[in-house]
Amino acid sequence: MDNNFVKLAAIDVSKHIEKKQNLSYLSWSWAVDQLMRHDPMANWEFHAPEQFGETYMVACTVTAFGKPIKMHLPVMDHRNQAVKNPDAFVINKNMMRCLVKAIACHGLGLYIYSGEDLPSDSEEVKPVPRVEAKPAKPPASIEGAEAPAWQIKITTTPEASMDDFISMVFAATNKMLEFAKTEKQLMEIFKVNRVIFDKVKAADAGVYNEIMDSFKTTKAKVSQ
Repeated sequence: MDNNFVKLAAIDVSKHIEKKQNLSYLSWSWAVDQLMRHDPMANWEFHAPEQFGETYMVACTVTAFGKPIKMHLPVMDHRNQAVKNPDAFVINKNMMRCLVKAIACHGLGLYIYSGEDLPSDSEEVKPVPRVEAKPAKPPASIEGAEAPAWQIKITTTPEASMDDFISMVFAATNKMLEFAKTEKQLMEIFKVNRVIFDKVKAADAGVYNEIMDSFKTTKAKVSQ
């Protein structure tokens, strides 16, 4: 009897892996293409997201070779941290990641997930870089200020990597956007920190796009 798991597990997925910081992702469109080539009758079903406080869990069942396998995935950001009150875009993105994970359980690219269930204290402990995002309160005015009030200030340790820097910029930007009340303030935040954002864009376009999405979301809120 043929072992279909072994056949899918033998496929080299290395050329179709996308890297984002320290994480590896397999293209969902390629994964589906490979699955359907090996089992034209394969199908999948997304289940209703489950809410846990302010966070969500998505689930997907993939049936291949007559065997259904259901997998779950927390709705996460690029740092693999649970997203509080995620919008439809973030949930949809994680649903497709969950689809790939369920397909992997049938053999395709399963090794990508090796070690994800290890306890976090097994990881190398590094000094935690300090993040500072100002202002603590919205400024009354930022026009003509010698030191821009909306400047994101990042303080890192010598051991900090580019991934650490990107994560800090991401966190600091979202914290800063909480204080913006007008479109003018949003524009000031972007202009003042343009050099930092360009640095993030050059290192990781995916995170840069997420930052821009945060600007768009905040703009929609302040425009109401």
